[in-house]
Amino acid sequence: MIIGSKIIYYDHLPSTNSEASRLFKESAIPEGAIICAGYQSAGRGQKDNKWESEENKNLLISIILIPEIIEPDLQFLISETISLGICDFLERYIPVSSIKWPNDIYVNNDKIAGVLIENFIMADSIEYSIAGIGLNINQEIFLSDAPNPVSLKMVSGVSYDIKECLKQLSSDLDKRYKQLLSEDWNTIRSEYKSKLYQFGIWKEYLDGEGKFSGRIESVDDVGNLTITRSDRVSNSYGFKEVTFIP
Repeated sequence: MIIGSKIIYYDHLPSTNSEASRLFKESAIPEGAIICAGYQSAGRGQKDNKWESEENKNLLISIILIPEIIEPDLQFLISETISLGICDFLERYIPVSSIKWPNDIYVNNDKIAGVLIENFIMADSIEYSIAGIGLNINQEIFLSDAPNPVSLKMVSGVSYDIKECLKQLSSDLDKRYKQLLSEDWNTIRSEYKSKLYQFGIWKEYLDGEGKFSGRIESVDDVGNLTITRSDRVSNSYGFKEVTFIP
């Protein structure tokens, strides 16, 4: 086992990603080590958003990875791998989940998990990566202005043992990570695409030119999203270049 071979737990942390990076730099910590917190005072999400989590109700973890075989221009594979592992875990308990590009995890139209991948690149290789995950398990009341949070308990009506969830999530992520290391990249890309939120459905989006109707067609190897507009013109978008309209 790589992911979950070591688990370091804190009651409180500002950020599990920051602590994971500190530990990697300052100590001989093994690949796959998980830093877990009961509460984060400065948890970070994509776009510099804060991640809301009630104390001891959810999974707040960061995983140290050393994906030496992944070149920097293919680093999106790491994001795809982690996203699929989270979906594998969720589908132990609920029928289906999806991935809102690039790596928010959705149940129906609500966000149940967020992922923050930080890749530390030296020269032409990835020195190490930190995969931060916030996964809502038992929280039922959300106080932030996040538009659509949901938890596993809210979906299923069941309370969960957080430690058991961590064990299961670690196992599912480990299987996906070994798939990455074995270079089964076509399967990862294909399964990621098949789980994309709103894939192949005409929806409203917003880019630098304004609001438009479009349909998600694909994601390329570097993580750019291709959307075909209603006028049949296809555009490729990098992160933050297009917005999903609820």
